[in-house]
Amino acid sequence: MNKDEQIYLLESMAGIFIRCFFLAYALLLIWFVFCLAGGDWGYNLTSQWFKVSKHEYDLVCYYGIAFMKICVLTFFLFPYIAIKLVLRKNKKSI
Repeated sequence: MNKDEQIYLLESMAGIFIRCFFLAYALLLIWFVFCLAGGDWGYNLTSQWFKVSKHEYDLVCYYGIAFMKICVLTFFLFPYIAIKLVLRKNKKSI
């Protein structure tokens, strides 16, 4: 693989990572709005299947959103930033 192909591959991967980041954050926003606006409806639906209290349901929502946010940052944003830094360093050295 020559240098041009490597740069193209890295730029493609960066594009994929940033799109995944934005899509995951859109999902997080939908989840947050659902927990905020439809909390009682979601709790009533969930409590039919599982024996959970309202407090436990709120904790699961909160911890789920926090865990997903950390995963999105770790697996999508940080690799995107790292690839962009490598590409910037590569352009300066040429």
